[in-house]
Amino acid sequence: MKKRKTNIFLGWLLTVTLCISNSALHSQEHPKLILTKAGVEKIRAELGKVPLFDESLEELKNEVDAEIALGIDTPIPKDYSGGYTHTRHKKNWFVLQKAGVLYQILDDEKYAIYVRDMLLQYAELYPTLPAHPKTRSYARGKLFWQCLNDSNWLVYASQAYDCIYDFLSKRERKNLEKNLFRPFADWISVENPQFYNRVHNHSTWGNAAVGMIGLLMGDDELVDRALYGLKNAPVNTGEKDNDGGFIYSDDGRAGFLANLDEPFSPDGYYTEGPYYQRYAMYPFLIFAEGLENVKPELKILEYKDGVLLRAVNALLNLSDADGEFFPLNDGQKGMSIYTSSLVSAVDIAYRYGGKNPQLLSIAQEQGQVLLDDSGLDVAVGIRDGLAKPFEKKSINLSDGPKGEQGGVGILRYGNEDLTLVFKYAAQGLSHGHYDKLSYSFFEKGDEVLQDYGLSRFVNIEQKGGGNYLKENKTWAKQTISHNTLVQNETSHFKGKYEIGSKHHSQLYFFDASQSTVQVVSAKESNAYPGTEMHRTMALIKGDSFEKPFLLDILKVTSDSKNQYDLPFYFMGQVIQTNFEYNAPETIEPLGKKYGYQHLWTEGQGKASEDNSKFSWMNERRFYTLTTTTTAADEMRFVRIGANDPEFNLRRDAGLMLRRKDTQHTTFVSVLESHGSYSPVSEFAVNSKSNIASVKKVRDDEKYTAIVIEDIKGEKYVFILSNKDESNSSKHNLNINGNDYSWSGPYFFK
Repeated sequence: MKKRKTNIFLGWLLTVTLCISNSALHSQEHPKLILTKAGVEKIRAELGKVPLFDESLEELKNEVDAEIALGIDTPIPKDYSGGYTHTRHKKNWFVLQKAGVLYQILDDEKYAIYVRDMLLQYAELYPTLPAHPKTRSYARGKLFWQCLNDSNWLVYASQAYDCIYDFLSKRERKNLEKNLFRPFADWISVENPQFYNRVHNHSTWGNAAVGMIGLLMGDDELVDRALYGLKNAPVNTGEKDNDGGFIYSDDGRAGFLANLDEPFSPDGYYTEGPYYQRYAMYPFLIFAEGLENVKPELKILEYKDGVLLRAVNALLNLSDADGEFFPLNDGQKGMSIYTSSLVSAVDIAYRYGGKNPQLLSIAQEQGQVLLDDSGLDVAVGIRDGLAKPFEKKSINLSDGPKGEQGGVGILRYGNEDLTLVFKYAAQGLSHGHYDKLSYSFFEKGDEVLQDYGLSRFVNIEQKGGGNYLKENKTWAKQTISHNTLVQNETSHFKGKYEIGSKHHSQLYFFDASQSTVQVVSAKESNAYPGTEMHRTMALIKGDSFEKPFLLDILKVTSDSKNQYDLPFYFMGQVIQTNFEYNAPETIEPLGKKYGYQHLWTEGQGKASEDNSKFSWMNERRFYTLTTTTTAADEMRFVRIGANDPEFNLRRDAGLMLRRKDTQHTTFVSVLESHGSYSPVSEFAVNSKSNIASVKKVRDDEKYTAIVIEDIKGEKYVFILSNKDESNSSKHNLNINGNDYSWSGPYFFK
């Protein structure tokens, strides 16, 4: 019996030893991070047989060959974004990674030599560099003016190093790791904890950079530093004190896992907004793929119930019919699903997320794939005819780590013919705006009522070094720049991050289950202490209307009398109003702060009694806004651009409804899209509103009832339960002799 136990133990020991040996052997195989040895063999076997992969390879080869012909340049850093040295080092990180991939796939040593020689130049340069000479950043890099871009460089350079690892001599590897990679990782982490120990997209790049080079070098300490942040170092909360410095927390969490836990909701919404979610998805997913390949036991793509893979679906749903992301918070208009970070996101999500065939149609639209295992899977799926259309439907995306900090509701009609984007989310970290219960409206890919986005000319050196302009704070972040309510010419939370970051709006209900009416409703009670805003928006298909119309009910209750401003930032040309206004001979700014200093008053008049109408034309389509008003209300045409001598702001127009000396009130508006105009035939079709009137027939603490009558006399009734959102609650109401009975938070007929 004893001998048998000894034999069993020896057998187990031999098995463990073999497993350790095999694991060690596997961990030394290169490439192993993103490209894998097995994957390279499969790719080589498929060359010439997978059209989209072959096309992507040819395009990349032409690009890298052109760079090789130009020679290597690693200049002394001196510029902000958009300057030569910044742009050159940025281009270098892309070319390094691409040349490494070409070496593996084509087995052509010229690419390995190019990567080796450039990395060796960096290894000679890096130890001589002080912190970057430009001092604007809170965390200066060495190659770039901010540690963020240094982290970008290391994420890509680590992939290049992996691809040529076996091509290099031991002495060359030792040189690179001692003089370049390890000190580089230390600089962006231990030397800059205010950058690294933070929950923010910047830190995600830093975590991924340190982690990827750690995986490659077999340095478990660096990998732990990436996953869990710096030990015994304070965590940058993202909040700032009165002097503009960051506030630190000694008991907070940092690192890659914290950046997965905190900014992402269970639905995959990233609290900074889609523009920065797009930017952060590359380090999130590329490091996750590296961990999946090198440390599969971590099961990183299953972390937080697979939130990274669900985030790709959420991000795709945060785009318009043209694939451009909705400009929530700091967001540059025009950024779209065609950016390289979304190519990687779609490919990785397809490979590791169950091979959803709808993602293949997105990849087809993108027209390129990654040149790695994921990209090959996608290209093969497309080749084999597996692609299905990606269906973007109405969706409600929660915000906050547990999905309890507001969110974004998106109502879509048809094939994205009309799309409402309603924001009732949390602050959004440092990139958030003060715009509770704001919305934007799209027809196809065109803005009808717009969100301004950010004030920045990204990577255009002449405009503030390509960085955020002061107008981003004085205008773009302020409440008046959004389609939402402003009280007493003061931004929500007084425009203070430390207040706004503590609060979020509350979803009242979301219902997209019916074909004729879709509704999203939310409340905000902290933007102005003592005032509650309750906004309900419904996309309604009426039989007598050419297209669905948008109903907007904004109920305000307050403990004091206030001035309320409700702007509508329309795109296009004014056609007609039913109210009179005067255009001043000399225009003046509307106010002095909270963004009002950037608005010119171009026209001012009194609202029409009962309903005020405003029609405009954009992209050869007509739009009419009908809003309930009183004779005491003011209507102002405004235009962005006051106090902007450097022309940093767009000269966009808006219509503002101002209601003074009011305590409780309800704003009701209906927005129609109708008709068209042809400059060829010179015919205007259906250019006038189909609405005869919009009336509040009941408006009290419990219910708000709206009747919309069209020009043929047909009436549409929408009743909102203001206090009870339960789907099971039954309501019975008599309004003007008519009985209404229903279950749930609203009635429509």
